[in-house]
Amino acid sequence: MVLTACGSDNDTAPPGNTASPGTSGSSAAAGADLKIGLAYDIGGRGDKSFNDSAAAGLDAVKKKYNLDDSAVKELEAAQGEPEADKEARLSQLADNGFTSIIAVGFAYAAPIKAVVAKYPNVKFAIIDDSSVQAPNLASLTFAEEQGSFLVGVIAALKSQKKSVGFIGGVNVPLIQKFQAGFDAGAKAADPAVKLADKYLTQPPDFGGFNDPTKGETAANGIYDAGADVIFAAAGGSGSGVFKAAKAKSALAIGTDSDQYQTAADDVKDVVISSMIKRVDVAVSKFIDSVADGSFKAGNTIFDLKEGGVDYSLSGGKIDDIKSKVDEFKAKIIDGSITVPTS
Repeated sequence: MVLTACGSDNDTAPPGNTASPGTSGSSAAAGADLKIGLAYDIGGRGDKSFNDSAAAGLDAVKKKYNLDDSAVKELEAAQGEPEADKEARLSQLADNGFTSIIAVGFAYAAPIKAVVAKYPNVKFAIIDDSSVQAPNLASLTFAEEQGSFLVGVIAALKSQKKSVGFIGGVNVPLIQKFQAGFDAGAKAADPAVKLADKYLTQPPDFGGFNDPTKGETAANGIYDAGADVIFAAAGGSGSGVFKAAKAKSALAIGTDSDQYQTAADDVKDVVISSMIKRVDVAVSKFIDSVADGSFKAGNTIFDLKEGGVDYSLSGGKIDDIKSKVDEFKAKIIDGSITVPTS
């Protein structure tokens, strides 16, 4: 499912893509011993959402530290696989000499708990989970509810029918944070707006994160019931939501990555914004901490103030309401608004 659009200024380029002439040599030297393993969730690189945001962070550090292909390994989860397979994937990376290993997604929580103590000299990171503590494990989590609040504001302000919807990939606490923030933001912008919430699957079925057909079917139902804007927090299933929006002459909001930039050309015009989750930043900062010796175990939360979540402006569809959205953003950052997480 990561962080983005934008840092604080809606610039979607991941940090570390460029280096000044005075720093490139020192960066390469600092990263000389880096060996990075990335274990993706379902969908892997190419999902145009959560995993791709992690991949962007990996690409950035690969360039920053001038790493060749032998210093980086990417593995991907399979649909419906048991936790034992995830545990084996992490062990495989460690056994093959990768000393910085990133598990992409909360589904790796139990597997990483089983593995982390066996490899005390390996620095691990897990995205979207903080339930496991170990001296060699960094948890990288996000205030998804804050970014979701802002796209809830956007949805309500852009809805002509005063009816908006939320589609979550899987009904788990993490995705409930997206829903809670979105619903609260929509109601803050327009107390009269109607809300429709739908989850594609229930755990332990995590297929809702990579099933465009389910996404399209659910979106069709919500649009037919009267909504004209849907926020999809459903990973690869979001492409189905965009397809439905196009067919219904409706609007959609993406998640994790700036999905206006990644959606298929025939549907991108329906994507008015995305809740950006800068997983790329989290991955980059974790690798930087290993490279410069500042690694710290425990949980780091990437929120609006830290530029960890935000909303995208690509396509110019919400330029007319940006000032209103930014008013809410400022209130969240200064503590005037506390966004619910459930």
